[in-house]
Parts: sequence; structure tokens; C-alpha cells
Amino acid sequence: MKKILIPSDGEMAKSVDVDHHGAPVLTTERLCLRGWEDGDFAPYLDLVSDSERMRYVGAGAMTIAQAQNEYREMRDQWITRGIGVFVIAKRENHKSLGFTGLFESPMLDEPELCWSLFPGCEGMGYASEAAALARDWSYRERDIGPLMSLVHPENYPSRAVAERLGASIERESTWLGKPRFVYRHVVPV
Repeated sequence: MKKILIPSDGEMAKSVDVDHHGAPVLTTERLCLRGWEDGDFAPYLDLVSDSERMRYVGAGAMTIAQAQNEYREMRDQWITRGIGVFVIAKRENHKSLGFTGLFESPMLDEPELCWSLFPGCEGMGYASEAAALARDWSYRERDIGPLMSLVHPENYPSRAVAERLGASIERESTWLGKPRFVYRHVVPV
């Protein structure tokens, strides 16, 4: 495993390890952002197959086949593109909590900073902490930013995360036929 030192900024990463299909491993005091492992699929499937939890995300709930395809793409994107979506895990026990990072699609003009937590992991600040870490890494290590996030107007928890990160609504738009606010994130200092 290769270690890379990056500037420390409060709770920001102290070092970066590279592993998990080429994904960097970023850490804070509480969290670890890493690449996808086989054991992450079950909680991912629980999230993306739940129509209530996915009502504001993408095209909605996924079938098992759709989830498997997207999961494989997320695992492989680090090798093919050098950027992607991280698993959010507890640093102390490596339990996966959700995901954050750069979502790319041919339907987008730029990568989206995304985040989502697995059932039962909400309300503890994990999404904000992890998304800030992914945002800052994207800017410092890949020179990508300022980033944007697409958030459904009624997705109040995700709007709160974007605003805690210092993002503001740049404009209104649509994604897959649903309304979205385009939040623009500030460039980290």
C-alpha cells in the first residue's frame, strides 16, 4: 500500500493510502473513505432497492441487476478514470456506512459530488464529514472543482448536507425528468 501525505486541515485527511482497485484511502478521526469491497454490496443493495429511500435519487429504486451493474462500475471507475465514488466506513471497525465522491455520467457536463448513507446511519454527521473530505481531496489531488451537487428540492437532509458544506444553489434544473437544485460548492482553502 502506498502512503501519500496531504495537508492536514482540522478533521481532514492526514495521509492517503492507495488500495481497493486503485482508490485512495482517506481518513478523518472517525471515518475512512475507501474503494468498494465485496461485503459492501449487501448494504448498497438495501439502499438502492428501497423505493422510499431512493425517491429523490436518480431514476428511483433499482433492480438487483441494475444495482450489480452500477456496483461493478463504481468498483472499476478508479482504475479507468482515477476518480470515483468512495465507500464511507467507520475507521475503528471498517463498517460501511454509505458512499460519497465523484459521480460521472455522460448526461452530466461535470462530475457531481454525491453522498448517500445506508439505512440506520443517518443523523450522526457522517455524510457531511465524508463529503467534505471527498470534495477537498478532489480539488487538492485531482484539481477538480468547484464541484456541483444535484439535489431534489424536497430532499431536505441532502440540502442540509450541501449547505453545511458551504454550497449554495446556483440554479434550478432537472435530472432524469425530476426537478433538481444545482448546488455549487466552494473551493476549499
